[in-house]
Amino acid sequence: MYIEKMQEMARRRGRAFKILIVDDEPWVRDVLDQFCRITNTLEVDMAENGNEAISKITSFDYDLVTMDLVMPEMAGVDAVAKIREIRPHLPVIVITGNATERLINQAGVKGATSLLHKPVALEDFIAELVSTLEKTAVA
Repeated sequence: MYIEKMQEMARRRGRAFKILIVDDEPWVRDVLDQFCRITNTLEVDMAENGNEAISKITSFDYDLVTMDLVMPEMAGVDAVAKIREIRPHLPVIVITGNATERLINQAGVKGATSLLHKPVALEDFIAELVSTLEKTAVA
């Protein structure tokens, strides 16, 4: 159901959605990439830490970012805050498996759009993408 909805949204806008997946674990990036590819409507780019994500966000336009919270070099909370400075309306979905409640609350305060807990099921992931893009995507 959600995959079809995502496909309809992309068809209406006439192009795929561009998403940046940020996670320090290669296997997590790969799983989320595969989830995105199932929809046939998402162009995926990846970053392995907050610094790389910020660099990409300043250079490219994305429709949505998924962000791990606990990463080396620049934590997800700091990256979310920086994204808000650079692109205030860019939605950021935090996906975390081992963050503390305090860190999760900080991410919300700093501008994360929503939160998913790892391990993330395909349907939950796609449902959250659809929900977020429905609210924020501009053709």
